[in-house]
Amino acid sequence: MINEIQDERYHVADEAIYDAFFLVLKEKDLDRITVSDIIKRAGIVRSTFYNHYENIPALIAAIEDKTVNDIFSIMETFHPKSDWDVCKSYFLTICEYAMTNQFLASLLKSPECGTFMEKTLNMFHSYVRNVMQTTNPSRHSKEEFSYMVACTIGSTIGVLHKWANENFKVPAEVIADILAKAFISGMLPFMS
Repeated sequence: MINEIQDERYHVADEAIYDAFFLVLKEKDLDRITVSDIIKRAGIVRSTFYNHYENIPALIAAIEDKTVNDIFSIMETFHPKSDWDVCKSYFLTICEYAMTNQFLASLLKSPECGTFMEKTLNMFHSYVRNVMQTTNPSRHSKEEFSYMVACTIGSTIGVLHKWANENFKVPAEVIADILAKAFISGMLPFMS
């Protein structure tokens, strides 16, 4: 029972730290956020922060990992089909996640998103390997197919980057349409 209470407290404090980070991120650039900013917003003491994270870069690394895992979870729900509604729904989910995740939005806008981009690309490469094992393209070699998957991933990130830099002025539905059209006309033929 005591361990359950401690686990719950740890989780509650961790969520408060995350929430505070996202609130501060709306007001300050990523590289200007301090532990003092976080603890004031989270309503916690400094020692609680340090019980969870060594410093701000460690917190950012944890948020990067969570964001990469969230993106991967979204990707795993997509089962490519020649179905406009399925494709658009998938890309709309990606767009809405990019818009609502302040951390991801700020990284998409930044030319210097180093470790996050490295983690994301590693995750994408892992995803491509898994897709390659479960998909057997009939008209194209596995090598051509893997490059086409990489092209699709790169173009999706490029579109999201442009959209974030323009402060999401274009509605998410329009961006999802563009991404779905690109997938259906570009990637899907390689999969059949």
